[in-house]
Amino acid sequence: MADSTSLIVNKQTKGGWNAAVFIMVVEMTERFAFYGLASNLMTFLTNELGQSTATAAKHINTWLGVSYLFPILGAFLADSILGRFKTVLLSSFVYLLGMVMLPLSVTVVASRLREKAFFTALYVMAVGEGGHKPCVMTFAADQFGEASAEEKATKTSFFNYWYLSIVLGSSIAVLVLIFIQERVSWSAGFSVIAGSVGIAVLIFLIGIPRYRKQVPVGSPLTRVAQVIVAASRKWRVSTTSHHHGICYEEGTEEDKSLESTTNAHLLAKTNQFRFLDKATIIDEVDNTSNKSRNPWRLCPVNQVEEVKLILRLVPIWISLIMFCATLTQLNTFFLKQGSMMNRTIGDHFTIPPAAFQSIVGVTILIVVPLYDRVFVPNVRKITNHHSGITSLQRIGVGLFIATFNMMVCGFVEGKRLTIARDHGLIDSPKQVVPMSSLWLLPQYILVGIGDVFTIVGMQELFYDQMPETMRSIGAAIFMSVVGVGSFVSTGIISAVQTISKSHGEEWLVNNLNRAHLDYFYWVIASLNAVSLCFYLFIANRFVYKKVQDKDDDDVEGEREE
Repeated sequence: MADSTSLIVNKQTKGGWNAAVFIMVVEMTERFAFYGLASNLMTFLTNELGQSTATAAKHINTWLGVSYLFPILGAFLADSILGRFKTVLLSSFVYLLGMVMLPLSVTVVASRLREKAFFTALYVMAVGEGGHKPCVMTFAADQFGEASAEEKATKTSFFNYWYLSIVLGSSIAVLVLIFIQERVSWSAGFSVIAGSVGIAVLIFLIGIPRYRKQVPVGSPLTRVAQVIVAASRKWRVSTTSHHHGICYEEGTEEDKSLESTTNAHLLAKTNQFRFLDKATIIDEVDNTSNKSRNPWRLCPVNQVEEVKLILRLVPIWISLIMFCATLTQLNTFFLKQGSMMNRTIGDHFTIPPAAFQSIVGVTILIVVPLYDRVFVPNVRKITNHHSGITSLQRIGVGLFIATFNMMVCGFVEGKRLTIARDHGLIDSPKQVVPMSSLWLLPQYILVGIGDVFTIVGMQELFYDQMPETMRSIGAAIFMSVVGVGSFVSTGIISAVQTISKSHGEEWLVNNLNRAHLDYFYWVIASLNAVSLCFYLFIANRFVYKKVQDKDDDDVEGEREE
């Protein structure tokens, strides 16, 4: 970890941008592979495997959900047993195995077993993603310290450019791999994907001499459990009554080992979740004990504050689920919507529906540098905040954009249906509706702008506001909300199908000209609006992490206003 004592000694020769750039290239290459698969998966499932639109959407959402939930296990292994470096390395080989299985599933495997082989490859990839996703970003961020305001500002820029590298990889994938898959063959496209993951693993190995590697400090979840148990055992003790003081110092050998791997700051005592403060009270039993501190009965203030950090993020996490459910529409219904519209350029060239996702990438490639180089410096002069605006404010802007965007989607799809009816195309799903696909530009552009605010803000928030020993888990928690959002999207699709069918008009049928995808978009927009209100309520009461130097009482921190 970048803030490890042993790593601070080596900061002149290891870490920094010289190390982070290797990891960023690895992530860019890996994202090239992932989005090269995910962006056109809807087309493969419906055209090659013969699945219905709704079934394919559910399968994609389920796979994405598993891919984004497995990181919780990977993060736990990284923070408690293996360390981030080893976890990234081992999981990369599992991920590569899944990618190699993809082209084999569509070439070597018999046709009757092709679907099972393909989904087996997908879920082997999901297991590999479990170790890669939560650790690679935190491992890259660990290459920067937090000892000064300058380093903090550098880390903020890192998160912006980290997301930029992800978008660059995904955009190239959409522009290149989609055409290979549809114009050459699916096996050729999947082979390119597997090769890119192999290159990513090779680049990661080349950068090994430059990396700072954190040492795992044991199960961080044990420390959380200790606080809960200790507070429960003293539930009758009053925080205002007479007792023998408060435990501030780390006392056990495990505590001392943990302290040696963290930086020179402690978490300041806060007034939220005061029932947990009972774990810090030294009562009669603790005071008369001749043994060292029992960590399941008495916990230092710093340990209790770590648990409070996690609890503060829970309602934020809940409020972001609907946003992540919205994101899944990009890989599912957006594609089917575009496939029904006029996508021709000239007389001979037709744009593949999945290629429109490159608009999202191009938008982000433009907006991120503008945000980092223009927006942040100018707003910083007004707010005096090192990031211009806080992470929560940044996320809030993105949530508003996402809500507005689903309204735009509903309007555009409504217009497409009107044109289809006017031209008598209701029962001609294979015939292109005479409506330019340029009408889709606003919704793709708004997805890109919204992601710059929300996704990057989420990454920074769940890294910065987690305890230092649990930052891989923080990244996993951030990713898990994407996974849960995917499952929620699947649930919404099923609910909409069931309810609309019971009223005699199913909204999500294979023939989109007879469907009501516009109504579905308006449902998503309404749910987003409710979620946004809940988020604003929670964010307005959120208290940011407060730290103080171990040698003095100066407190650094801020409350969201």
